[in-house]
Amino acid sequence: MILGGGPNRIGQGIEFDYCCVQAAFALRDNGYEVIMVNSNPETVSTDYDTSDHLFFEPLTPEDVLNINDRMKPKGVIVQFGGQTPLNLATPLEMAGVPIIGTSVDSIDIAENRERFAKLVTEIGLLQPSNGTAVDESQALRVARRIGFPILVRPSFVLGGRDMKIVYNEDELSAYIRRVEPDLSKDRPVLIDQFLENATEVDVDCLSDGIRTVIGGVMQHIEEAGIHSGDSACVIPPHSLPAEVITVIKVQARKLAAALNVKGLMNIQFAVSGIRADGIATDPPKVYILEANPRASRTIPFVSKATGVPLARLAALVMVGKTLDELGVKDEVIPQHYSIKESVFPFNKFPGVDIILGPEMKSTGEVMGIDDSMPMAFAKAQLAASSPLPLSGTVFISVAHRDKEAVVPIARGFAELGFKVIATRGTAQYMRDRGVPVEDVPKIAEGRPNLLDHMKNGKVQLIVNTPTGRGSSTDESKIRAEAVASRVTAITTISAAQAAVEACRALKQQELTVTALQDRFPARKV
Repeated sequence: MILGGGPNRIGQGIEFDYCCVQAAFALRDNGYEVIMVNSNPETVSTDYDTSDHLFFEPLTPEDVLNINDRMKPKGVIVQFGGQTPLNLATPLEMAGVPIIGTSVDSIDIAENRERFAKLVTEIGLLQPSNGTAVDESQALRVARRIGFPILVRPSFVLGGRDMKIVYNEDELSAYIRRVEPDLSKDRPVLIDQFLENATEVDVDCLSDGIRTVIGGVMQHIEEAGIHSGDSACVIPPHSLPAEVITVIKVQARKLAAALNVKGLMNIQFAVSGIRADGIATDPPKVYILEANPRASRTIPFVSKATGVPLARLAALVMVGKTLDELGVKDEVIPQHYSIKESVFPFNKFPGVDIILGPEMKSTGEVMGIDDSMPMAFAKAQLAASSPLPLSGTVFISVAHRDKEAVVPIARGFAELGFKVIATRGTAQYMRDRGVPVEDVPKIAEGRPNLLDHMKNGKVQLIVNTPTGRGSSTDESKIRAEAVASRVTAITTISAAQAAVEACRALKQQELTVTALQDRFPARKV
């Protein structure tokens, strides 16, 4: 019996439906009768012919126990539906349901802050300082021990909902007072040290309890602090040093062994001391942010990028097959670049600010594949309905902390023949450093201003990083108008760097299309 992810909503990706369906197909092909439990009318797992039996029921302990009593399955899989079925693992096991794959105790270790921190320390790995709190005074004590900035989030939500980066005690107190009615000893707020200017890395791996194979190492294009479901990421990593990637793989295998994983696991790392362009600013350190002993939202992407059907293989591992029996050797490192980009529903919500953060906002994903990383990024942007222009005008306005970093980006656009415009202060800063820039008035300084230019189709691309001053500022109005006028807007420096290189690649070569089937030989599992 496979437990699905439940109804679609923002923060719960349909990638988990892919995993459930692939698992059902693999098990049926290998002679098993498959039961699917899911209540999502929009996904393939609830099609009548995906599994032998379909129960269109809510994912609650009571409903699943009723189905278990009737069907008496040999095993129940909770790893493929995301966090929703994972939350059911403990009550189901306590009721005698045969959970297969990674043990419920190992799942609890990964989910329980104190147990996981203890395990990470025991096996000699690094983790950002962290703690939990159930009230304001406890939260302030933890924050003073860790030091600001910190990342706070409730422990009981999906998709990073209500996760915030907090920079001082007043912000923290206001946050805790807002969420305190929902807090308890079993449902605390999680508090983590926030690693500024770090590079985030996702790793998906597959283990049979004996051997662990790395499915893929994905470097995020956005800096740490953007929810992994909203970040663009690239496989293989495009700017991390080889020795750092080796350390990450060693640590992933070490953690999989310590948790006795049987099936899939996703681990999120943060690498400090290395900028998005690969330049080391300090000796790099690798931190483990979290580990999820289940299928992640990146499994479909990694499977299509490498040609290895990870969900199918994991289902067979959970019913007793070994990786050796399945013919799974070492990690497949593709010779091409694959970029996952998120798709957002902002055009459905006029006036909503498009700034990304630790709370997930995307509703889907696309991918771009090419032999070069810049062209793969360009394809991903095109697929996400945020195409990069070949000519025209680029508007640049960034927070003070990003002004130095944006200069080479502006220079790159100017060298490619784009007209670069900016408000007076930013324009003067860039002109002083040799970048040709024209002034445009701020919204309150007169017309035609940037909003007018966008409405008239005179701006093709916006680079605007947030200052954090709130929703009534010029910058939020600019980003909202960009959505309304269908102007591609980039809100992080790292993505802007990738965009310059992608625009350069688009000017130098034609877009090519290659089917996935032509990149990988057919593989039956």
